[in-house]
Amino acid sequence: MPSAPCPRRSFALMKYDTDPKALRKQVLIETYKSRGPGGQRKNKTETAVRLKHLPTGIIVVAKEHRSQAQNRQLAFERLRERLQKLNRPRKRRIPTSVPLVVLERRREEKTRHSVKKRMRQKSFLREGDGPDG
Repeated sequence: MPSAPCPRRSFALMKYDTDPKALRKQVLIETYKSRGPGGQRKNKTETAVRLKHLPTGIIVVAKEHRSQAQNRQLAFERLRERLQKLNRPRKRRIPTSVPLVVLERRREEKTRHSVKKRMRQKSFLREGDGPDG
């Protein structure tokens, strides 16, 4: 089985085909026994469907219905939605300016710190431990 790239990578430039016929060729379909309510019929037949889109590595699961055909259709719809979301261009983030309150607070902290340092320097010179003393 070919290894697919990590779905967390940036797909900004890639466009993925959402055509149903093309999707069927790009997808690995797995069926398995679903869990939950539905009785013996659901427990003994493989009704849940897992689709893995090989180009992106996206995995979609559908196990709501007791019918495998309905679950397969639902899984393909979910995969199509995810691919359409990836195909959409991302909006650029507009950075916000720093609020005035924050700038003032930072300025006050700096003045407090400078006053502390000046006080240390004055006491150092008063003791006579200066560079020439």
